Amino acid sequence: MPQKYIEKILRAKVYDVAIETPLDFAPLLSERLRNNVFLKREDLQSVFSFKLRGAYNKMAMLDSTARAQGVIAASAGNHAQGVALAAKRLDIKALIVMPTTTPEIKIKSVKGMGADIVLFGDSYSEAYVHANELAKQNGLIFIHPYDDPDVIAGQGTVAMEILRQQTGELDAIFVPVGGGGLIAGIAVYAKFVRPDVKIIGVEPDDADCLKRALQAGSRVVLEQVGLFADGVAVKQVGAEPFRLAQRYVDEVITVSTDEICAAIKDIFDDTRSIAEPAGALAIAGLKKYVERGQATGQITGQTLIAIDSGANINFDRLRYVAERAQVGEHREILLAVSIPETPGSFLKFCNLLGGRSITEFNYRYFDADMAQIFVGISSSGLEADRAALITQLQQHGFQITDMTANELAKEHIRYMVGGHAPRELNEMIYSLEFPERPGALLRFLIELGGRWNISLFHYRNHGAAFGKVLMGLQMPQAEQQAFEQCLQASGFVYEEQTENPAYRLFSGGMR
Repeated sequence: MPQKYIEKILRAKVYDVAIETPLDFAPLLSERLRNNVFLKREDLQSVFSFKLRGAYNKMAMLDSTARAQGVIAASAGNHAQGVALAAKRLDIKALIVMPTTTPEIKIKSVKGMGADIVLFGDSYSEAYVHANELAKQNGLIFIHPYDDPDVIAGQGTVAMEILRQQTGELDAIFVPVGGGGLIAGIAVYAKFVRPDVKIIGVEPDDADCLKRALQAGSRVVLEQVGLFADGVAVKQVGAEPFRLAQRYVDEVITVSTDEICAAIKDIFDDTRSIAEPAGALAIAGLKKYVERGQATGQITGQTLIAIDSGANINFDRLRYVAERAQVGEHREILLAVSIPETPGSFLKFCNLLGGRSITEFNYRYFDADMAQIFVGISSSGLEADRAALITQLQQHGFQITDMTANELAKEHIRYMVGGHAPRELNEMIYSLEFPERPGALLRFLIELGGRWNISLFHYRNHGAAFGKVLMGLQMPQAEQQAFEQCLQASGFVYEEQTENPAYRLFSGGMR
């Protein structure tokens, strides 16, 4: 079976449009991780992504009858650009269905290549269903972004180049995973030529369709997927990629949004280029793999390669990346600190911090006896450093609540003003996540219909593909089920946060 794919990869017609991208050494990351780290620079392709390889290889093999019919694709952006470019080179009419959450930079790029665009749905999965319907209605040839042997073979040329470029020691290749086409192509080729090399997939922890499928032994459909790494926001891994992954992929690692943001910064520091979130996935996973291994002293001096798979990121999303990168590098500690409301307490607290930089400090007078402050403090990045600081503060009488991993604190509380409510409001607190598109917030508020009084509301547009809201509602607990049914009907991801310490300490009503 692998012989079929090896032949397909060797004969792939990708180089009519693709270049052989460089394998760049990452000196800063290598020194910090004590391993030899290389980046396979697929962000340097003409469409700033590897996706043109598979799309062109598939379309170049269509016969004249199929080409005359025209093609259609569903994509969050990078596959769309590959199909659009291939269609332009091969003189084929192309229609692309893209989620409404697709970054504007990708939409403009596809339009610039002459393809027609339909915006539909909040995720790739919804766009995919619609594209299949349009294909049947209009007799178009569907170009799948990952679940097709010719597309997989086109992506597999990445591995062919890597093994030609790195002929010496090579321990592992880290590959971003969405639908699985890239890792399937890389794995089948690399394991045929170098079976000793580990193939490690990397997924966002809120879009881990391959990891869950491997654990279950069959493909699963995720109920929701995170939208930050829009290029890999896929609810179900492809059938053929999954079959190949079961045989050839060694492991799948999941990473958080903060870890992805930190990886974007790592790539920038070493290359002065900016990866999109999906493009930085592999580096985030590589770092996690090394950190995990170094805890047992096993992973040092190895040669590790990460696929930098794309650079199609909206410029306004960079502010969010910059904010979260420091947390993702574990270089910022967020604490809620209770200090006596007496002269000299604040000075004593600052003296204990020594030479550390304070990244954030929020305080408002609230209680005559105790002050509650929210503080961000620079850190070395080591877990022991945070533990030592907390212990030191506690030994000097300060009450500490560690907020470093509290998503509510990072997303909302640190940006909110107003402090505590003047009295207990009997409110229920919810965090919501929804696709960022015009009118989404207004439509949600209309659906609520004024049935419940909103007592707290925080929304911040930071250029991401998703919006996040923190809201409080005054309602009897008996109506909680009705409210949550309203949220489910709207399609929003939600979580009750009423007992979250970040809310209780800084925004809850007086008791």
